[in-house]
Amino acid sequence: MTDRLPEPPAGLDDPHYAAFAWARFRAIMAWMVLAAAICVAAIIAAMAHVQGPLHLVTMLAVMGGVGGSVMMAGLLMGLAFLSSGSGHDEDVTRLD
Repeated sequence: MTDRLPEPPAGLDDPHYAAFAWARFRAIMAWMVLAAAICVAAIIAAMAHVQGPLHLVTMLAVMGGVGGSVMMAGLLMGLAFLSSGSGHDEDVTRLD
């Protein structure tokens, strides 16, 4: 019988690394909120320039469509980076 020390937790199982990884994810999402706001403002400005004054419903639709799409893309890519950076992708292929 071998006396081996247990391996330290890897990836998001380590509380210190998990705090770091989630903080990095939140920072990515904060930048994506800024990018979404810039995209929405640019599209609304372009549409107002081409079509004239916009109705509130049109602006809300642009905010939901463009802003939602940019935020969803950022969320999914951020989670992919979180998974890859924390070692969870490698854990899938590891057999116990």
